[in-house]
Amino acid sequence: MVTIPRKRGLRRSLKENQDSIILNFISKITSRISPYWLACIPLTAIIVAVWDGAAMAQGYDGPEDLEQVKIVLDTVFLLFCSVLVIFMNAGFAMLETGFCRQKNAVNILAKNLIVFAIATIAYWAIGFGLMYGEGNGFIGLQGFFFNGDGTPYGDANYPEAVPAAISFLFQVAFAATAATIVSGAVAERVRFDAFLIFSALLVAISYAVTGHWVWDGGWLSELGFSDFAGSTVVHSVGGWAALVGAAVLGPRQGKYSSDGKVSAIPGHNMSIATLGCLILWIGWFGFNPGSELAATANVPYIAVTTNLAAAAGGITATFTSWLKDGKPDLSMIINGILAGLVGITAGCASVGYFSSIIIGAIAGIIVVYSVAMFDQVLKIDDPVGATSVHLVCGIWGTLAVGIFATEGGLLTGGGVALLINQIIGILSIGGFTVAFSFIVWYALQATVGIRVSGEEEVKGLDIGEHGMEAYSGFVKEADILSGGFSSSYSDEVGSEV
Repeated sequence: MVTIPRKRGLRRSLKENQDSIILNFISKITSRISPYWLACIPLTAIIVAVWDGAAMAQGYDGPEDLEQVKIVLDTVFLLFCSVLVIFMNAGFAMLETGFCRQKNAVNILAKNLIVFAIATIAYWAIGFGLMYGEGNGFIGLQGFFFNGDGTPYGDANYPEAVPAAISFLFQVAFAATAATIVSGAVAERVRFDAFLIFSALLVAISYAVTGHWVWDGGWLSELGFSDFAGSTVVHSVGGWAALVGAAVLGPRQGKYSSDGKVSAIPGHNMSIATLGCLILWIGWFGFNPGSELAATANVPYIAVTTNLAAAAGGITATFTSWLKDGKPDLSMIINGILAGLVGITAGCASVGYFSSIIIGAIAGIIVVYSVAMFDQVLKIDDPVGATSVHLVCGIWGTLAVGIFATEGGLLTGGGVALLINQIIGILSIGGFTVAFSFIVWYALQATVGIRVSGEEEVKGLDIGEHGMEAYSGFVKEADILSGGFSSSYSDEVGSEV
């Protein structure tokens, strides 16, 4: 009778010992593994289960459905690149704000934020149809008010091709970039409402029409003009519009004296300007590789040519400004990097690594002298150097395709045919954009007005246009001496002075 409890007790004891051994083993294993790795175990199980369920829901049945998998991967790739390009708006906002005075910071931030919203609606309603809708060699005539159907644009609908929605999202990010470029050149004196109207019309009409010529089989594409990611289609278009806007607006107060002397108006925060440059540099890895429009083996190649050109542009701009002015100028380092990026954008998929370094290096040199030319010779006031970076280096990058392209380039045995086509494309797109911009800027000047009052310009657009300040409680000495402080500080500043 007593043996049974003993056996049960013995079994219980053995079981407890076994459980103890197992628990000790698990404890030793888990003690050597990071909690983050442990957390990945259930997460991995969930991903595997969801992936398997999704594959079965799609009817995945082996290699015959690999094309469908590729379409999904291409879609995810384009979504990722779209987000990178959209995030470039933050880079433009930081860059332009840092290069301008603190009394205009709110205005510049507001313009860069709202311009993406304006561009999205304008491109959705009109621009995407004009640019990619079925039409003729000069303009698209279908697909206005985009509804997700790829048919009006000559595209197969999902699941035969990537969804039309992701194509729209990627392209609207590019369209908004063209409008954002204008913001920097007209900063610190343009009316907020006039800028928004101009941006909407630029994206809806001008950018879309010239883009159709190149990227939707239009007459320039038929001619043989090549602009892979937009040195001309995006950057030069924005640069031409910015140049016209800056010229029509005139310079900021105090920029040029009556005797022709040029006064420097330094930016207020080079830290955020540098941050903006780095954001743009990163965003360009969506801009250029994304223009492949698919997750192909060519994507890493495009990324490397892009990075090499940016690095070369930053280096040559640094040493050029150092030799020219006696000191390495941070603003020129920033603009040199951006110049290299703009320069390589047209040829990032068609030039070699060494050629990409040459293109970027030349762009970095060009931008230093271009800024000086616009500022001191042409007397066109561009606070951030947008015309030099995007227009001048965009032209150079487009020409560089005709010189360095591995197929058809002048230096690679292709003769001058491609280079001539590039020149025709630059002139035709530039001429159309300049004419359109002059018409719109002068129409706005005759109606709503395009420039703030002299008093608003002195006080700052933050107060005059928005009734608020970016740095409440802080006053810069430079603004005090120039009379650029806000009215809310007048008593305090007056007593201090």
